Amino acid sequence: MTNWRRPTRWWAELLLLGLVYGAYSGGRLLARGDVQLAVDHGMAILRFEQALLLDFESPLNRLFTEHAWLGIPADFIYASLHYLITPAVLLWMYHRRPEHYRTARTWLVSSTLLGLVGFALMPTCPPRLLGLAHGFHDTMAQYSAYGWWGAEASAPRGMGSFTNQYAAMPSLHVGWALWCGVLLWRYGRHPLLRVLGAVYPLVTTLVVMGTANHYFLDAAAGAGVMGAGFLFALSLERLGERRAAAAARAPATESAVSGFRRKSTIVSGGWETSAGELLPAQRPPADDAPATAR
Repeated sequence: MTNWRRPTRWWAELLLLGLVYGAYSGGRLLARGDVQLAVDHGMAILRFEQALLLDFESPLNRLFTEHAWLGIPADFIYASLHYLITPAVLLWMYHRRPEHYRTARTWLVSSTLLGLVGFALMPTCPPRLLGLAHGFHDTMAQYSAYGWWGAEASAPRGMGSFTNQYAAMPSLHVGWALWCGVLLWRYGRHPLLRVLGAVYPLVTTLVVMGTANHYFLDAAAGAGVMGAGFLFALSLERLGERRAAAAARAPATESAVSGFRRKSTIVSGGWETSAGELLPAQRPPADDAPATAR
């Protein structure tokens, strides 16, 4: 019997992930929403953070703006690792940890789709688009001469219209980095992989805030989305295990019952019959008895 936990064929997985990424990209574009509404949401988040002293993005953004040796690498990290490390970890799980791949893939897919719901329900203006009036600098625009991106998020120059700059809540940069980190820490055997698993989510969180692409609450929401996706994937895994166990027991039970039926010769009253012998009720009627001799 096929193990339900083993991944399906690679081309089927690739097709599925391609469809999910298409939904992710298309969903971001379709969920652009009203610009003023996005600005209002951004301002509400910023005021809430300031009231609770949680606006960590403000000092980090000033630091990245004033020091190019921090800002430029941060921009490269923001614009690239999101799209490189995540598929690399997924591929690593497929080849090295196939028994855990399906759960990891389901976790990633469900969390991503849940993030798209957040983009649609709450379009949010990132700090960098609030501008200098609120103390934020757009480091992506400031250091754009050093990379391939322009002034519109991490999109290559001339392709800004193909991205949604108001898809900030939750931060899937942070969510996907947390997904990578947990898997590397949990299943990595080499100490370097485990260190990378611990460092990568933390660095990503600092980067998205320091480049003014996300608020702290965006990052927290990204972690929350991944938590919800993990619970869903875990529930699905347990359901699959129960079904697989039930399917494994069913043939054995049927075989035992069938064998009992073939071998048992016990009839009503505890009497036994020989092989092939018919019960009285199953026997054909006997011919009339011959006449008694005179």
